[in-house]
Amino acid sequence: MTLAQRLPVRVCLASAAAVLAVGLSGCDAQSGPAVGDPSAGAARQVTVVGSGEVQGTPDTLTVSAAMEAVAADVTGALNQTSQRQQAVIDALTGAGIDQKDISTTQVSLQPQYNSDGTSIASYRASNAIDVKIRDAGRASDILALIVTTGGDNTRINSVSYSIADDSALVRDARTRAFEDAKDRAQQYAELSGMNLGDVISISEADGTTPPPPVPMPRAAMAESVPLSPGEQSVGFSVTVIWELT
Repeated sequence: MTLAQRLPVRVCLASAAAVLAVGLSGCDAQSGPAVGDPSAGAARQVTVVGSGEVQGTPDTLTVSAAMEAVAADVTGALNQTSQRQQAVIDALTGAGIDQKDISTTQVSLQPQYNSDGTSIASYRASNAIDVKIRDAGRASDILALIVTTGGDNTRINSVSYSIADDSALVRDARTRAFEDAKDRAQQYAELSGMNLGDVISISEADGTTPPPPVPMPRAAMAESVPLSPGEQSVGFSVTVIWELT
């Protein structure tokens, strides 16, 4: 092949290389939008926490009552508590307490050792129930009935009040919590010279704190026991995020 025949090929290859170099250079010169730029379309928001609380009068009393006995043998201790507790349950149902509102919560049987701890002196048995009294006006009489029927074996561990249906109170507390949050958010919007937009998210927490059980004395009580239900708080805490426009 002559020089003239080889020359066009070299020129063509050189031209292709030049075109490729220009193309690569053009790609390197391109630049896209910066990644992670916090100012690119950042939403303006305000997050506030609102709270609401209402008071209600408890209408249900739960009594935790146990029958306890000590005997020289296992059978004697257990039989005494069983018989005494059954008598209490029968008296309660006879007084109009529904069987579903009486539940066994504990049955225990423990050895009692002598003073030097070397041998068993007796056995202590206990049978406990929870009694739900839905008629608060009868609570004192029912409590006295438990003690009278159980006699000296009776142990009243605690009483606690509750509200059987607190749905209306819950709705009221939730409404108050949201209104409180909205008032706060509106104030922040005005302070920042902006307007309150749409709600972005809502999350709530139940702030209800039922009163703790009230311990009762271990001594037998023959007369009606004075009881006062007082008031119970139903509350909510709500976290709301609003858009600012």
